Amino acid sequence: MQKKALKSNDSMLDTYFKQIKGYPLLTFEEELELSKQIQEGNTEALHKLVNSNLRLVAKIAGLYNLPDIPVLDIIQEGNMGLIHAAEKFDHKKNVRFCTYASWWIRQFISRFISKKRRFVRLPQRKEDALRKIQHVYHSLCQTLMHQPQNTDIARELGIPVQDVDFIVNMAADSLPFEQTFSDDETISTMDVHEDYTYNPERTLMKKISRDDTMRILGKLKDKERRILNYRYQLNGCEHHTLREIGDKLDISPETVRQIEMRALKKIRNHANELKECVYVEAI
Repeated sequence: MQKKALKSNDSMLDTYFKQIKGYPLLTFEEELELSKQIQEGNTEALHKLVNSNLRLVAKIAGLYNLPDIPVLDIIQEGNMGLIHAAEKFDHKKNVRFCTYASWWIRQFISRFISKKRRFVRLPQRKEDALRKIQHVYHSLCQTLMHQPQNTDIARELGIPVQDVDFIVNMAADSLPFEQTFSDDETISTMDVHEDYTYNPERTLMKKISRDDTMRILGKLKDKERRILNYRYQLNGCEHHTLREIGDKLDISPETVRQIEMRALKKIRNHANELKECVYVEAI
């Protein structure tokens, strides 16, 4: 019976893959136009944008190779994330839809796996503590730019690391702390819990803001760009004083200041391109 069920699932999966391959991929311009139509309430445009990206969901779902959860269930949940992304996608951001949608697809799949894997409900106090740990974990991921250790979480919460270890282990149930989802990707227990700090719009705007800033800096002269990098800690540079920059470039601090002012004046000519990004970062 089990072998028949597996063959049936494989057959359904093959049929599904054949169906979604029939939907043509979209160009960047087509995605932007569909986004405009979706915001005007056009449901046909929504269906077209979603159908053309079903292969993206299948690709992401393939990373979650779980023996106890059918791939089709994961794909279905990922498709819900895809629909959500299509409804929220804003053509004004001028970014490929797959970049934006991937975040939402992963988030919906992670929530689904978290709910499926939680066989034993924790006591309320432990549940509250786990939520705090999850919140700090995802916050630190964004600030540290790597997965924090339990010691980092404990330090941030001001509690013993043993308490963090205990609660995380209780929440893990049958899921190992680190389980390999594919040959080259490892996802920890925390990755299948909902990210309460998750904000794709803000993440997207940060990327757009950085890309636009780097593009505008690329229009400056080499010395102007170097001085702004040193003054405003861009491109990984540490902050330098006018005198320190002058020593590096073999010019006077006053000359450094004048070049800085000239470079900032040039950048102000492109201020409108960055206004929206600055606004989003401030809210």
